[in-house]
Amino acid sequence: MVNLWTALTRRKTDDVNEGESQLARVLNLFDLTALGVGSTLGLGVYVLAGQVAYNIAGPAVTISFLIAAIASAFAGICYAEFAARVPKAGSAYVYSYVTIGEFVAFTIGWNLILEYVIGTASVARGLSGYFDSLINNDMSKALNESMHIDVDFLGDYPDFLSFGMVLLLAGVLAFGAKESSFLNNIFTTVNLVTICIVLVAGAMNANVENWRIPESEVPEGFGTGGFMPFGIAGVMAGAAKCFFGFVGFDCIATTGEEAINPKRNIPLSIVISLIIIFLSYFGVSTVLTMMLPYYLQDRDAPFPHAFDAVEWYTIKWIVTIGAVFALCTSLLGAMFPLPRILYAMGNDGILFKKLSTVNSYTKTPIFATIVSGIFASIMALLFNLDQLVDMMSIGTLLAYTIVAICVLVLRYQDEEMTKVVSVKAPNVIRQFFNGNSYREPNSMTSAITKVGIVVFAIVCLVWCSLQKVFDFDTGGIVALAVVGAVLIFICIVIGMQPVSTIELTFKVPLVPFVPCLSVFANLYLMFQLDLNTWIRFLVWIVLGFVIYFCYGLRNSTQISRTRNHAELAANMMQNQGQHENSAFEPDCKVENGKLPPPYEFSEKL
Repeated sequence: MVNLWTALTRRKTDDVNEGESQLARVLNLFDLTALGVGSTLGLGVYVLAGQVAYNIAGPAVTISFLIAAIASAFAGICYAEFAARVPKAGSAYVYSYVTIGEFVAFTIGWNLILEYVIGTASVARGLSGYFDSLINNDMSKALNESMHIDVDFLGDYPDFLSFGMVLLLAGVLAFGAKESSFLNNIFTTVNLVTICIVLVAGAMNANVENWRIPESEVPEGFGTGGFMPFGIAGVMAGAAKCFFGFVGFDCIATTGEEAINPKRNIPLSIVISLIIIFLSYFGVSTVLTMMLPYYLQDRDAPFPHAFDAVEWYTIKWIVTIGAVFALCTSLLGAMFPLPRILYAMGNDGILFKKLSTVNSYTKTPIFATIVSGIFASIMALLFNLDQLVDMMSIGTLLAYTIVAICVLVLRYQDEEMTKVVSVKAPNVIRQFFNGNSYREPNSMTSAITKVGIVVFAIVCLVWCSLQKVFDFDTGGIVALAVVGAVLIFICIVIGMQPVSTIELTFKVPLVPFVPCLSVFANLYLMFQLDLNTWIRFLVWIVLGFVIYFCYGLRNSTQISRTRNHAELAANMMQNQGQHENSAFEPDCKVENGKLPPPYEFSEKL
């Protein structure tokens, strides 16, 4: 059991002490903000606003985007500190492997694979919907009639166009195509111009009465009318879906080596980019729901349908073409990181090592690219956009939750901590409020923090479960208030413990409250997603853990790295022994002029 725990928590040791980075610090605040906005605005603008408004939140989709933006801001700030702890550029997978341990890194990496696969598939499905709208939905009608799929957890019909697009892109990437920053900038400019056209043209056709539709005029199954036809529950469920629209801004946090004054510019650019993204979503969803009643929206291509309804056909075509350009950029951006994370995990041995094979001609991880392309194309073929958005949201929310928890754990521990011998109950209880007056973390304060974090996450799950079960009557409010008070108490106990003295380029403010709020918000939004999404997600997680425990645990390259470190250290000690003063007898004696054989280290699970 001890060996298993050691294996699960082993940390990556290479590439940490390589010296100073060779990357130039050239990215200013504007560059970082543009990077965040360009990586995020896409499917959320052109599809998500109409989809969530249609039968989830109604016109209150604007509030859903606000809640999702706040949750994303908490996650982004935690991500920035996580990135600052590792002096190398990379993803949450790399950061967690170096600072926390292998099992947490695998869990985050496995969720990142889901995020990138679903991101690719969902953008392809959205792009297919816009192409279909250009031909009056003839493609979807024909496929639905001839090849209708009557399975609850799958789409209505197989989308061969999105399937083909993903395979084509995977083929291009496998043969060494590089993303052109010039073309990408052009596409991003087209995207922003299109959004501006939508806002202006939509505002000219806005009718505020579409936010005040009486219940008597609302078709059955579309709520009670008005601004919030599906109530608070609809707004929160919409926020869980709208979280998808903010995925991508976290790439800012990975630029720690290239950012000028990262302590100031990284958190500031995260906040500014989130504000710009939120205002874009808020404006687009406002004009969309004012142009057309929420229950008449088209879920796959809302803007062409809305401009069709007001008979602005020229604007319809401009917006549709702009959306196709924007979604092409998003598709490229979603697909690019996927082979990279597969390559990294394969190279570390916790996924199949074949995935780390680099083709000698193309200089790309060709096998990982092909596998990821096939996987993403099958997802695009079988699942509809609604299901894909939910699956991506739940995977990303879990990854961000783990990042926030990791930030808390690391903030309240040091590399070299004093081991407290006396851990009697009165001593531990007194330490809840730092009654022992410790100024630096030690084994007891770190343990209290870790237990507190676990209990906080469990109580969050209890609160979210109760919120789903109870109505907002007197009994339900009292129960939620009591559990909420327990959450606040745990936050206070964690906050009273001494914090790490390690200096970082950026630290999350108001710890532990900001990371705890991030954990709470992420778990709450996860609970707003439907049961089928949870089932699909749990199947994915179980599949990942089976692969890890059957393959990755025993094939991790960290085993050989640890062995090499141990052998090197032992041999250095032997070499030092040769220069010891003869007055002292060395540990290793020279017999017959020969040293004993080098020390060998082995790790058995």
